[in-house]
Amino acid sequence: MATKRLARQLGLIRRKSVTPASGNPGGSRFRQLYDYLIVVDFESTCWNDGKHHSSPEIIEFPAVLLNTATGEIESEFHAYVQPQEHPILSEFCTELTGIKQVQVDEGVPLKICLSQFCKWIHKLQQQKKISFATGDSEPSTPEVKPCAFVTWSDWDLGVCLEYECKRKQLLKPVFLNSWIDLRATYKLFYNRKPKGLSGALQEVGIEFSGREHSGLDDSRNTALLAWKMIRDGCLMKITRSLNKGTGFCEYVGKFPG
Repeated sequence: MATKRLARQLGLIRRKSVTPASGNPGGSRFRQLYDYLIVVDFESTCWNDGKHHSSPEIIEFPAVLLNTATGEIESEFHAYVQPQEHPILSEFCTELTGIKQVQVDEGVPLKICLSQFCKWIHKLQQQKKISFATGDSEPSTPEVKPCAFVTWSDWDLGVCLEYECKRKQLLKPVFLNSWIDLRATYKLFYNRKPKGLSGALQEVGIEFSGREHSGLDDSRNTALLAWKMIRDGCLMKITRSLNKGTGFCEYVGKFPG
């Protein structure tokens, strides 16, 4: 009962969809707290040889901007990243992700990638007036469009990027410290455990588009799932925050590139 009360307070208990079967953009019963969602899904170095390896390094850094009123993906960011601790990809990693050695060789170090990503965010702030609120209570205005990050599980921002930045002594933008875990949100909202991203999509009648374990394709499909959940009445809320702080991209000038 306590779990149900908490889920109800978070707006995660499933409500009957008010969207016709044919689809009605913006037909969700609830006004979303965020005008935009930015979905990220990293790919990283990986092995299956049974040996102990150091922590993974990001090799693909994608992000897609979802408009929560229309369901449209309005902008995308994508970069391949050079792994520096283990610069040679394993055969398993290449087969799983489809990322070739030449793509990471021609990519950029994570420090440069973060700089490029921050500049993309800064451009969105200027063009679309997005802002990263420190909580869920700040209203949308014509001058401010609240935005939140979305991941499939806490791994991308809570583990992979967090610890790689610490190991390499990189300054991580504070707006990446809070996010919506869509897998946890899905589980509470639909009251069932998803069988991976592809399985979750299938359960709501959406076929995975593209290649699984391609970071950009995974991000696009996660955005599709988020839009479906919004249409079904799910109110998107922050599920994890590493610390409190401002959300604006004040680090643009602090990275080289």
